[in-house]
Amino acid sequence: MSIIASRKEVAKLAGVSEATVSRVFNNSGPLREATKRKVLQAAKELNYHPNAIAQSFARGKSNNIGVIVPYLPKVNLMSTYYFSELLSGIGSKLGELGYGLLLLFQQANQPKDYVRLFLSQRVDGCIILGSKNIPGEVAALEKLHELNLPYCLVNQSFSGYSFHSIDADHINGSFEAVSSLLNKGHKQIIFLNGPMEYSNSIERLKGYKKAIAKAGIPLNEKLLFQGNYSRKSGFQAAMYIGSLLEDCQAIFTANDRMAIGLMQGLSSLGYLAGYDYSLIGYDDSDIATMTSPPLSTVNVPLFEMGQLAAEKVLQLASTDDKTEIHECLPVSLIERASSLNKIKRFKL
Repeated sequence: MSIIASRKEVAKLAGVSEATVSRVFNNSGPLREATKRKVLQAAKELNYHPNAIAQSFARGKSNNIGVIVPYLPKVNLMSTYYFSELLSGIGSKLGELGYGLLLLFQQANQPKDYVRLFLSQRVDGCIILGSKNIPGEVAALEKLHELNLPYCLVNQSFSGYSFHSIDADHINGSFEAVSSLLNKGHKQIIFLNGPMEYSNSIERLKGYKKAIAKAGIPLNEKLLFQGNYSRKSGFQAAMYIGSLLEDCQAIFTANDRMAIGLMQGLSSLGYLAGYDYSLIGYDDSDIATMTSPPLSTVNVPLFEMGQLAAEKVLQLASTDDKTEIHECLPVSLIERASSLNKIKRFKL
């Protein structure tokens, strides 16, 4: 874990009192410009970040919660359902409790510094969506956690770390989906997963393996594919998955967007969901009922997860009790025609 510089160290390096350092960062009282520059330079050299909680008493609460989301270059229904449901839940709970929501976008390749965003935007807490298990991001979260700042991750957990998080039971969701296909007589299940830098991808794979192991079926690595949760990646996977449908007529995908892209790609090859193969997606997005046939999927309570994250962050912001937050909400399988129709070309 990184070592956090103290106000005392900044004061010593700048040759001023701790009170002067405090006035510089709280922008209070008369200050000489030269003194201010010395303090800011010392803080920069020591990578010092003032405690946001202490500052809130000096400056007053902002009554805003920051929600950090990855930048979405192409905004449309298919790409934003996941985030819109989470944001709706967060906004609903914050509004109910008299708080505002401040969206903070981060570019995909931008170095993560959650503490700096937290402080520069003057928020009372932050909720982080779309976090990844990569070294730079883990380090940024460690720093946030060390400073006891009010924050919460949503739909992402980190093995070996105690970061505050609200998650869903993706292992069981995947297990139920794959078990449903196995119970219909399918012996080989193709799995199109998302990137393994997301914990929910890891959990979906665990659920998949658990289901086939329970059925006494050995793992076939050739049936495992990886997309990036986009419709395009599902469409592209159709080229490879289509060649397997003669022997494997059941597919589970890690989200609805990839499932719909896969349906479109396989349709262009002459294969129809619910007729030539069974298909189950994940998330139960609005678009799942608009496909032909309607898409079987796993319902994830995204709205409720957003609400709970907002509630927990406000609890952290209003108390000295920093008890770790680890909530996991249940999911449920929704079966529709894409996996219920009789497979007319099923090979016995």
